[in-house]
Amino acid sequence: MSLRPQDKLFGGRLDAAPFASVFFCLVIFLLLGQLLNTPGVRVRLPTAAGLPGAGGPTIAVALDAAGRLYFENQIITAVELRARLASAVKQSPAPLTLVVQADQAADYGALVNLTLLAREAGIQDALLATLPRSAAARP
Repeated sequence: MSLRPQDKLFGGRLDAAPFASVFFCLVIFLLLGQLLNTPGVRVRLPTAAGLPGAGGPTIAVALDAAGRLYFENQIITAVELRARLASAVKQSPAPLTLVVQADQAADYGALVNLTLLAREAGIQDALLATLPRSAAARP
């Protein structure tokens, strides 16, 4: 099929109704997405800059503001955590480093107890997880 010069591909006006309906559907989806509760535990990490990282293998444990412990995305008691950390130390060929993802409002005593529990399980090094500072907040 060949097009002649007098043929036009689009000769009508552009209607705004389809664009408005798509826009309103997008707004509705975004608003409903904000109302849905995402699964998991909210842990607000503190921000810091220039801190060292771990060079070897790591194992992460989260501590929320209420003092509950989370290991491998599941709530866990201190006794179970000690056993799981000890088995992870036995399976690892290199020394493990504990990365503590503690909430800003977490009790300092619970944080100390967690690091002592890891030391009993055979993990000697512990690091606190932080969020990097944003580029705008840097001096």
